[in-house]
Amino acid sequence: MEDRSPPPPPPTTTSSHQDSGAETSVNFTVKFSGRSIPVAASPDSSIRDVKSLLQPLTNVLPRGQKLIFKGKILDDSMTLRASEVKSGAKVMLMASQGLHQGEGPILKAARAQPIVRGTNRSSNVAKEKAAAKVDKTHLERWKITGVVALAERNLEFIPDEVWACGPSTRILDISNNSVECVPLRIGSLTSMQKLLMDANGLSDQSINWEGLSSLKFLTVLSMNQNDLTALPPALGAITSLRQLYFANNKLTSLPVEIGHLNQLEVLKVNNNRISTLPLQIGDCISLVEVDLSSNLLLELPETLGNLRNLKALHLSNNGLKSLPGVLFTTCIQLSTLDLHNTEITADVLRQIEGWEGFDQRRRSKHQKQLDFRVVGSAEFDESADKK
Repeated sequence: MEDRSPPPPPPTTTSSHQDSGAETSVNFTVKFSGRSIPVAASPDSSIRDVKSLLQPLTNVLPRGQKLIFKGKILDDSMTLRASEVKSGAKVMLMASQGLHQGEGPILKAARAQPIVRGTNRSSNVAKEKAAAKVDKTHLERWKITGVVALAERNLEFIPDEVWACGPSTRILDISNNSVECVPLRIGSLTSMQKLLMDANGLSDQSINWEGLSSLKFLTVLSMNQNDLTALPPALGAITSLRQLYFANNKLTSLPVEIGHLNQLEVLKVNNNRISTLPLQIGDCISLVEVDLSSNLLLELPETLGNLRNLKALHLSNNGLKSLPGVLFTTCIQLSTLDLHNTEITADVLRQIEGWEGFDQRRRSKHQKQLDFRVVGSAEFDESADKK
């Protein structure tokens, strides 16, 4: 009898093209400090490449990362393919202490404890005003001395008595309160030289920069430890500024208008999330000290070399791998350079033109400090012996 059954199907084969298509990306999870971080990379990516991907996600510098898979530490030079890391794999990340950028390793989010306020704001107005009331003795002293001291007073707003001082106010200190607003009326304090508002509840929208920019004699502006994410162009209008403090905020950049502050001598914006600096930073030609430590910087603009008065530059805890090539040759007063926990090695520094001159200045300053301590300690011991 004739066999009429259908012919068997041809054998199934997988082309090399299909294989490569299935392996174009490895999707795996990195476990770090209670977090699960999804990562997608080419199977031919090296472990070193993966660490670079993890840097902005964890704030841990690549040389401070140890990736562990199946009980083994993955070698930087090996690829994901060679390490047998495939889609769905789980890799553990361990961070070496201190080798981080920004504010430190990004850990599992903790619950914030909000400030407890009354549920009915209008019913508490009288109570708040009573708490913020300033007696006449203080008001008279403020007007005589020009110093309005209101730090640590549990304030939620600037008291009316401050505005009553008007042009006689030279210094206003409202640090360590819960003030959430800088109103337009701040401009009425026309003679103010120092405004200190550290550790309050200030946000980007709560500051009236039009009022601040009208203060023509303001030399010191300090807003450390608030909730600021950006500084506006109006900052550049306060050209009288000599000291600027915005540490411990959430800033991601600086405005290009900062270049208008050509009298600025001290700039401290450490412990933020700044990833780039504007070229105009080089126009702040009076800068003597700059603190950019604990941010997310990967490179610095060459214009930083324009700061010929610069003496101290703090860059620790960033992802920097190099410095501007002209830094040592043009910033000839620079004697303090903090590069702890960056990717810049001593070999890299020695290859930068002008390193020898900087190193000599650095050693000379260090020796003077040692001499001072020795003299001080000798005098202390001598007096101790006499007793």
